[in-house]
Amino acid sequence: MVTGVGTIGKVYIVKKDDLFYYKDASVLCFENRYGIILSEYARIMIDSPLLQNQIHSKTYGNTVDTITISTANEYICILPPIKEQLKIINAVNSSIELIAAIEHNKSELSDIIVQAKSKILDLAIRGKLVPQNPDDEPAAVLLERIRAEKEELIKQGKIKRNKKESVIFRGEDNSYYEKVDGDIIDITEKIPFAIPENWCWCRLNMLCTKEIKRGKAPKYTEKSNTLVFAQKCNTKKGTINISLAQYLDENVLKKYPPELFMKYNDIVINSTGTGTLGRVGIFEECDDIYGFPIVPDSHITTIRVSELIVAKYIYALLKLKQPYLENAGEGSTNQKELRPDVLSNILIPLPPVLEQKQIVATINSINIKLDEIEQSLN
Repeated sequence: MVTGVGTIGKVYIVKKDDLFYYKDASVLCFENRYGIILSEYARIMIDSPLLQNQIHSKTYGNTVDTITISTANEYICILPPIKEQLKIINAVNSSIELIAAIEHNKSELSDIIVQAKSKILDLAIRGKLVPQNPDDEPAAVLLERIRAEKEELIKQGKIKRNKKESVIFRGEDNSYYEKVDGDIIDITEKIPFAIPENWCWCRLNMLCTKEIKRGKAPKYTEKSNTLVFAQKCNTKKGTINISLAQYLDENVLKKYPPELFMKYNDIVINSTGTGTLGRVGIFEECDDIYGFPIVPDSHITTIRVSELIVAKYIYALLKLKQPYLENAGEGSTNQKELRPDVLSNILIPLPPVLEQKQIVATINSINIKLDEIEQSLN
């Protein structure tokens, strides 16, 4: 192509059965009158930096770049013997095939890495990632300490009592039962898999020291000392980006109680939005690049678990469940919402706290190695 935005310098070899016409203003024909150059070699040469640099450094035109015939006649080319041209063609084609195979393998390996990370999380929540220690404090004891902590917060007026508090236990018949508001029901069929002896099952809301709910609809301003955490801050690649936050109009700060401001290790879940609903992130100290107070907007649900447990373990579990959460929205196609009670009732396989720490450390160690492999692909 000798004219056009984004097409100048493109090459096409006319095939025997091609039927088309061309404009002399847009196509420069290369005729091989004397049989001294192979068309495939000519294409390789024109596509090479040698010719492309000349093409793009010597184009003219006020609105559309153009190669003039006189300019094209001045291009410096390299013309080896026919046999050498054949060798070059074969070498280039072999290289292209090899590159295509490498790209395909890279794509496959990237998929395998994603699957490996998911499998690691799956092993973790089943108690199969790190060795079991029978001397660890049982998770049931840990859960009782969390209940006592929440009772104290209720007395202080910091949280409200959950009227549908759940207690899950295993009966003498080895079936699982759940007690809610005095009623006891058999939930054995709802238990997804077996867990180690010193683990226990509970609902997510039993581990939280703040009600699982969304933030408020914010009133924005151009500049302030308070930020609003929105869906886009919880990025697709799994990191938190506070630089994407907007500023809250501080005239409405009185509407925000202290517990609504985000804290380190809060788990954030996008609860509305096509393509973002169900996305899980965790807000850590390293994400707090400005040091400003931050509130979630009405499209974000925050989960704040007790400091007696490892928040990153719960994050890992919810990250594994992200595909489920992405499809758990209710409502019309463009207005689907992930209700807080869907999150509250998620069944959590809870290990002893020391094992939680070991699980998180092992996940991080493996993911670092997998990330290094993935980065090397690029």
